[in-house]
Amino acid sequence: MPIYEYECENCGHHFERFQSVQDAPLRQCPQCSGRVHKVFHPVGIIFKGSGWYITDSRTSTSSTSEDKTASKPDTTSKTEATT
Repeated sequence: MPIYEYECENCGHHFERFQSVQDAPLRQCPQCSGRVHKVFHPVGIIFKGSGWYITDSRTSTSSTSEDKTASKPDTTSKTEATT
C-alpha cells in the first residue's frame, strides 16, 4: 500500500497515512478537523542503459549524407583537375 502525505490547510500539520489506491482521500485533519490536501513530491528517475541520450538513440544519417554530397563535388573537381 502506498504512503500518502497530507497537509492541513488550517493549522499546517503534516501527516502520512497508509492507504490503498482505491480508498477515498482523507478530508479532515486529525488535530484540528480542518480541511486537508495531498502533498505531491517529485520522483527521482535514473535512466540506465543505452538509448537514453540523443547520441545513443539515433544514427546521424542526415549529417553523413550531407558530408558525402559535399565531399563528392570536391573529389570530382580534383580528378577533373588532374586529367
